[in-house]
Amino acid sequence: MILHSNKIGEGKPFVILHGFLGMGDNWKTLAKQFSESNFEIHLVDQRNHGRSFHSDDFDYDLMAEDLKHYCNENSLEDIVLLGHSMGGKTAMLFATKYPELVSKLIVADISPRYYPVHHDAILEGLSNLDFSEIKSRGQADKALANYVHEIGTRMFLLKNLYWVEKGQLGLRINLPVLKENVSEVGEALPIHAAFEKDTLFLRGDKSEYIGNADEAIIKRHFPNSEIITISNAGHWLHAENPKDFYKSVMNFVY
Repeated sequence: MILHSNKIGEGKPFVILHGFLGMGDNWKTLAKQFSESNFEIHLVDQRNHGRSFHSDDFDYDLMAEDLKHYCNENSLEDIVLLGHSMGGKTAMLFATKYPELVSKLIVADISPRYYPVHHDAILEGLSNLDFSEIKSRGQADKALANYVHEIGTRMFLLKNLYWVEKGQLGLRINLPVLKENVSEVGEALPIHAAFEKDTLFLRGDKSEYIGNADEAIIKRHFPNSEIITISNAGHWLHAENPKDFYKSVMNFVY
């Protein structure tokens, strides 16, 4: 099965992979900006997310293979590949497995190392949304606020809401499978995986996902990499400081 995507612009292929519980549409504003510099942007929904297919199986090997099938189907090669968080892990693994398909790699606020599970409250909150009672986005937000206090995070999560049919809300994500396999999201890049081409790691100055201790492991897997810190930004650095994020990406790809 082929991943769903939204394509914007024409030119050199530029693939963007969203994070856990996100979707390609989260990147639409930046994608339009990138496309103005002669890029064909592919906003891809990863399996069990957005409008892509649902599957009982979920891990990075499968997601890297999904992207390989997508590239084959769309005759993509020599791509710029950008991934955020979970998407960054997929992008890293894909680049190490298929370096001939990637010209430059950009990883947003994630390291190749292992991360412990830390989405418990979010997953519990989403699981407890009762769509037999909830009939509006406002009601869903009120219910989710009992578990997720930060309004920006709730707005991000509630982008998964859609009308299954008239009067019936649902979530696009395959929540049962994502809950069951959430430990896969934090898995480390295989120890001997390496990508020799130019790589950019972007981290938010208010985020703890990439610390100073991560620099050595990043260099081990990606010897031709640099790390740039985006100011006034946390984990969702592309949304919190899109101006500096855009500038850093453009300086890297040209």
